[in-house]
Amino acid sequence: MTDVETLTFEQAFAQLEQVVARLEDGDLPLDDALSLYARGQALAARCAQLLEQAELRVRQIGETDA
Repeated sequence: MTDVETLTFEQAFAQLEQVVARLEDGDLPLDDALSLYARGQALAARCAQLLEQAELRVRQIGETDA
């Protein structure tokens, strides 16, 4: 499995969508579901981190243009 911290937003989001789909399917043993849930949490955190960084950059660009 790829380290979450190296993923781009698009990669992390795509993997998060896959995790959600597999969890919603419901055909996983409990241990696998828990591991997948933890991976999903890490992916969601990565997406949030990258969005915050992008928002900060947009603000900085807006401040320099003003």
